[in-house]
Amino acid sequence: MFAGLSLVLSPQAFAAKEFSKKKVTLGSKTFVVEIAETPDQHERGLMFRSQMGEDEGMLFIFKNEETRFFWMKNTLIDLSIGYFDKSLKLIDVKEMKSGRGVPDSALPSYASAQPAKYALEMNKGWFDKNKIKIGSKLKIH
Repeated sequence: MFAGLSLVLSPQAFAAKEFSKKKVTLGSKTFVVEIAETPDQHERGLMFRSQMGEDEGMLFIFKNEETRFFWMKNTLIDLSIGYFDKSLKLIDVKEMKSGRGVPDSALPSYASAQPAKYALEMNKGWFDKNKIKIGSKLKIH
């Protein structure tokens, strides 16, 4: 008889293994972000993270450009989201409140003002703090 080995990963450890990373530049900042490009990765996003480093975030890459809707289900920290069009131009920024303690039915949806192909989630206030303005171009290395 074989006794199985059980390995328990924290939600943070599980999430970190699920996403590849890429270097990006926005404004004068160059930093590394996790990449979400599959439907499963889009759905999981930054759920269950209790913190992120100052210049850490997640870039969501979609197959097409359309109005995007994000919500904060199981998201424990406040975030800023920048929406980018197919040419990687910043078209909208929203501040999103943590979903901590909010029933799914009461969570707001944060829609892009225009069709978007990319979305970049960073810590709350990151775009303002780094003086990133609408029209700024994102470069993926």
